[in-house]
Amino acid sequence: MNADASGRIVLLTTSHRVAPGLLSWPAWQALRGADRVLCADPAHPQLPYLREAGVHVEDAVPDARDLVDACTAAGESGEGRTIVVVASADREPRLTDGLARLAGSGRVAMPALELLPASYDLPGARLLDLVQIMDTIRRACPWSSVQTNESLVKYGIEEAYELVEAIESGDREELREELGDVLLQVVFHARIAQDDPDEPFSIDDVAGSIVDKLIHRHPHVFGEEAAETAEDVESHWLRTKAVEKQRDSVTDGIPLGQPALALAAKLASRARKAGLDVPVDESGDDVGVRLLGLAVRAEAEGTDPETALRRAAREYRDAVRTAERDA
Repeated sequence: MNADASGRIVLLTTSHRVAPGLLSWPAWQALRGADRVLCADPAHPQLPYLREAGVHVEDAVPDARDLVDACTAAGESGEGRTIVVVASADREPRLTDGLARLAGSGRVAMPALELLPASYDLPGARLLDLVQIMDTIRRACPWSSVQTNESLVKYGIEEAYELVEAIESGDREELREELGDVLLQVVFHARIAQDDPDEPFSIDDVAGSIVDKLIHRHPHVFGEEAAETAEDVESHWLRTKAVEKQRDSVTDGIPLGQPALALAAKLASRARKAGLDVPVDESGDDVGVRLLGLAVRAEAEGTDPETALRRAAREYRDAVRTAERDA
């Protein structure tokens, strides 16, 4: 074997999360300059586009020794050959392990080995994996396949509360996990909606709706309006929502099923931002009215009463546990 004609083996990796054919310029240079291009996966999504571009691709990948021998054999120019292997989804572990063994043996004149990423994931690309996995689960899992939007309601509420707890605990790992659980609920609900016989919609429709809404409600970012403070942004947001929803009252759209303290604070916030002075008469014995008054005052002072009460409740729980240990 001629060690002076070592040749070159290029393992070309691609991401299945970007459109086939969108390869980097170095990848196209390697493909067009190669003596041979091999691919073990005849269903590889890149193959139709490579062949359309005039790249001849052989539907085979020899074992490591055969590939080294073919690569280091002198071509017409007297130099080693360049062979590009278009990696399949598993990135050819058998081939790469074999090449590593040959290189480590010290008895083989090895060609130059190169790993060339031909395409990269864009931010958010793993969301495509989630959509694909959810689609598979919806079709193949006996439990998931019979769920409805209504049957999942309780799980959405639970996951939302678990997310709040993760945020308030400051546990970053737990926060990441709970965000994933909430995201799963969104994807799951959208996948169920896709099967609706009368009014189907998909996760793309959901994403498209929120994209349009965000652009429309942020003219200071995507348009020509100005907003200097967070309060300016919030005021514009509320005005835009009122026009969109054609609401008659600032209280329209507030979900009455949320926890009572959060509900009270939301009502007080809407009234305050609308410039409405609605006093709460706390002179009576009604506990609910007194709690409402506390919530209104807390919101006016910039304190979220729901969060404050949860914090106090956790401290009370710890005090109870301490009393139990002492007893």
